[in-house]
Amino acid sequence: MSNIVAIVGRPNVGKSTLFNRLTQTKAAIIDPVAGVTRDRHYGKSSWNGKEFSVIDTGGYIIGSDDAFEGEIRQQVKLAIEEADVILFLVDTKEGLTPMDDDVAQMLRRCKKKVILVANKVDTYKKSLEVPEFYSLGLGEIFCISAANGSGTGELLDELVKDFTDQENFEDEEAALPHLSVVGRPNVGKSSFINMITGQDRNIVKDLAGTTRDSINTRYNLFGFDFIIVDTAGLRKKKAEKDNIEFYSTMRAIRSIETSDVCIVIIDAEQGFEAQDLNIFSLCQRNHKGIVLVVNKWDKVEKGNNTMKEFEAKIKEKTAPFTDVPIVFTSVINKQRIFKVLEVAKQVYENRSRKIPTSRLNEDILPIVKEQNPPAEYKGKRVKVKYVTQLKTDYPQFVFYCNLPQYVKQDYIRFVENQIRQRYDFTGVPVTVYFREK
Repeated sequence: MSNIVAIVGRPNVGKSTLFNRLTQTKAAIIDPVAGVTRDRHYGKSSWNGKEFSVIDTGGYIIGSDDAFEGEIRQQVKLAIEEADVILFLVDTKEGLTPMDDDVAQMLRRCKKKVILVANKVDTYKKSLEVPEFYSLGLGEIFCISAANGSGTGELLDELVKDFTDQENFEDEEAALPHLSVVGRPNVGKSSFINMITGQDRNIVKDLAGTTRDSINTRYNLFGFDFIIVDTAGLRKKKAEKDNIEFYSTMRAIRSIETSDVCIVIIDAEQGFEAQDLNIFSLCQRNHKGIVLVVNKWDKVEKGNNTMKEFEAKIKEKTAPFTDVPIVFTSVINKQRIFKVLEVAKQVYENRSRKIPTSRLNEDILPIVKEQNPPAEYKGKRVKVKYVTQLKTDYPQFVFYCNLPQYVKQDYIRFVENQIRQRYDFTGVPVTVYFREK
């Protein structure tokens, strides 16, 4: 068994609340509004020494007014196919509904272990309403409250009963490079991920705000092995309409903070707008590797130098950080989409690059000594003694000198450019410090 659990049920029965409790995170958005979760959402959990993956799904529903209803049902079915055990959640507060019957009918046809879970059993009185769910024909019912955790121990005992032991388990996914796909709403983030994976992994619709949670996918094909994260579109703060969108934005920002490389997708028809620059700057401030992807390039009228002119306009706005790779793509036409992965892999390697102290001092120190910082204090000039790279996840360099407080920003930028010219840090923000020895 591969130890995968899918949580399914009609909308608003507490699937995301249970997901968060099992994974001990707040990764899934919780809101009283039905239909918040749309894509499949993955997490890790363990019980009695047994590790397992958990899949949160959208509410399974037929005949609603939700424009995403069909896509959500498809995501639920894919989760069921992928899982070894299915937790079918029902709501004791609302009681048995026709929608529960629809889900039960689908689950009875699948050849997987199904555990019926009555949620929101917060009081003894609520437990008296559980027997009506036996009519679903799915056997024993486990009573829980996902909100406060009561009853989850007995449920987990049953859940992991047939799972394989994974002693000395290491979460190899945590050690893999994490690539976040970010950008404004409706620029093609989910389409890009679906195209490279060859699956309808994420819901795609020509509506802004389709993706809400940050969705992790492991990509292990064609010599690549990394986690790629689809995120909600990042709007300006004043354009956020409700709490759900606010939490979607926060999860997208958290995905940036925990990633190694950010693939920033831009709409070629709209150009590099102020919000694109805000997203770019957010990635830069968090010291992440950056790949700029200009999508929908097939829709732009081309001249002799269209690509060079577009690239020049972008770099003019991102200055002084212009050492960033730009890839022009058309996801719908599969144009240069795998080039994006190749570039992202190179940027990840650049961000991880460590330069030995001896080599740094051989290459950079002569240049710095030849062109000392243009500052003088009481007849003394700034003199740099040696340089070293800090042992951090991203490239940081410290120059030790006698009067660091008089080193100007222009000189720091000069030193950074010298480092970039000699070592490949394309796509990676480089931080340079001057400290007193």
